[in-house]
Amino acid sequence: MFTCSHQPPCPSSSDTDREAARVLASHPEQGWSLLCNGVVLFDDTGELLPDGAAIAPHRPRVAA
Repeated sequence: MFTCSHQPPCPSSSDTDREAARVLASHPEQGWSLLCNGVVLFDDTGELLPDGAAIAPHRPRVAA
């Protein structure tokens, strides 16, 4: 389990704003970053949660 020591604490991996957690390790050459809450965030906006669940890419919609 990941424990955040930041103040205020980063959102947990189960929060809807989990992508707002701080980056612990960044690997732009490979297209991913590890967040403080254990989430692996991919450049295509997909996510891998600490429990192994995958979140499909969710790019913002462009207003027409």
